[in-house]
Amino acid sequence: MQIPDWLLEILVCPERKDLSLKLVGQSALERLNQRIVNGEVKNRAGKKVEKVIEEGLLREDGKVLYPIWDGIPVLLIEEGIELVEGDVVIG
Repeated sequence: MQIPDWLLEILVCPERKDLSLKLVGQSALERLNQRIVNGEVKNRAGKKVEKVIEEGLLREDGKVLYPIWDGIPVLLIEEGIELVEGDVVIG
C-alpha cells in the first residue's frame, strides 16, 4: 500500500496524539511475524493476532504498531500491537 506523504505527515497515534506514525514494510517486521506464526502475539484487546503483517504504522516511540490489513490502516487503540524489543528492525 502506498500512503501519500501528506497523509503520513498528519497521522498520529490514536492513543497518544503527541506521537507520529511511520510506515514500515514486511522486511522490518520479520521477527514480529515469526512471533505471530508461533501464536505469541496479541493485540491490545487481548485477541490473538492470526495473520502476518505485510505493512504497519509504527508509533514514534517504537512501542506500538498499528497493522495495515488489506491496504487499510487500522488505527483503533485495541487493534494496536505492543512490541517487545527487536520486533521491528529499521535501518
